[in-house]
Amino acid sequence: MDYHQLVLQRRSHPAWRLLAADHAPMIASFLHRSFVAPNMRTIPRQELAAQLDDHLFQLHEAEGQGLYPKSATAYLDDWASDERGWLRKYYPPGQDEPHYDLTSPAEHAIEWLDSLGQRAFIGTESRLMTVFDLLKQIVDGTELNPRTRIEELQRRKAEIDAEVAKIREGRLDLMEPTQVRERFLQMTATARELLSDFRALDQNFRALDRNVREQIATWDGGKGELLQQVFGWRDLIADSDEGRSFRAFWNLLMSPSRQDELSRLLERVMQLGPIRELEPDGRIRRIHYDWLEAGEVTQRTVARLSAQLRRYLDDQAWLENRRIMELIRNVEQKALALRGQVPDRAFAEVDEPAPELGLPMERLLYTPAFKADIRNLTMEDAEVDIVTDALYEQVHVDQARLLANIRRALQTRAQVSLAMLVEERPIEQGLAELATYLKLATQEVSAVIDDERTELVHWTDGAGRQRRASLPLVIFTLREHTTDE
Repeated sequence: MDYHQLVLQRRSHPAWRLLAADHAPMIASFLHRSFVAPNMRTIPRQELAAQLDDHLFQLHEAEGQGLYPKSATAYLDDWASDERGWLRKYYPPGQDEPHYDLTSPAEHAIEWLDSLGQRAFIGTESRLMTVFDLLKQIVDGTELNPRTRIEELQRRKAEIDAEVAKIREGRLDLMEPTQVRERFLQMTATARELLSDFRALDQNFRALDRNVREQIATWDGGKGELLQQVFGWRDLIADSDEGRSFRAFWNLLMSPSRQDELSRLLERVMQLGPIRELEPDGRIRRIHYDWLEAGEVTQRTVARLSAQLRRYLDDQAWLENRRIMELIRNVEQKALALRGQVPDRAFAEVDEPAPELGLPMERLLYTPAFKADIRNLTMEDAEVDIVTDALYEQVHVDQARLLANIRRALQTRAQVSLAMLVEERPIEQGLAELATYLKLATQEVSAVIDDERTELVHWTDGAGRQRRASLPLVIFTLREHTTDE
């Protein structure tokens, strides 16, 4: 380790920044509980914010209020910023809610903190056997002498035959419970480390994709030079040891027979007595599905990189519309220069949530203004006495009362005619009340008016005389057009 390299890592590496953060215990404990412990790959923003609210509430109950003043969403956005780099915020395809994923440096820091605790069980035998098995695989896989390899295979065959003979004689060599638990714990640790490896590999491809986008936005040379440089980066990752190992792992995991075999092995192991005593996490039964999900995320990252190169190759309009492309690239360059600078004012404002529509058929026809015929005449006194009592005997019909009559009649049936309604609720104010019913049928409530059919409406006026009126058939129905007044 170089001194200057460590100084640079202390300033810029997300894992070191997490360990040196003021609220490192709160951050590390929450990220471990939400991502590492349950083997969660991605979590939606709303769900993760609810988990952080619960976590902060528990800390406030134990440590006191005011220790962590910001809201849960503010903490998540801060942890996902470029200055922190502990969470990755992105939008999955076809979704408008952001999701969060734990970054590889943050996971390394959390794993290091977890390793500081005293382990309840430290297995050494299984690790020694793993060392022997790996050494044998290396030696056998690199042996060039055919005779030596045949001798080794014959030796293994003799050992297998001897073991088969012992089993036929009824002698079975079983593992001790301690050996079973030791190997199971080593298996679960290795399975969890695979998810961490996926995050690190995905981060490498995302960094490559980001560099490619920046190079395309700022590139002034020929396409051939840029593609040669980009393909060199991609080949550097794909042909590296981790890239080759990932391809081999992915091909092995995508085999249906291997998936079925792994599911059967996990199910049999989880039913063993020594394993049940450990009370293992039930999610270990589907750990291979977590590997598939994590691998698909990495594959989508590689697919985005290929799509980015494809769009760049298909950009034939660059020669015909050079001015437009220059303007677009200037905007991209300015956007890269302003990356990380959050504006302190509104980015865009909308006057109204929707435009106002004025259809031509909704406009009223022109109506000429009424011109009064005013003549200069001398008014003469009238010789006939005019009765003005009618001016003070105006009738006011309570429209709300009539609406209530219609609703009460429709409570027990789907429809009612005006004649039936008047028969059940007699008219009290004569033609004025009847006219108000007609107004309600055309404006306020749902009604059907049949001009081809008529009906007779009977009522008794104030003088006790029977009155009747012949009207088009009016039928009130349940559904109303407007709300109650």
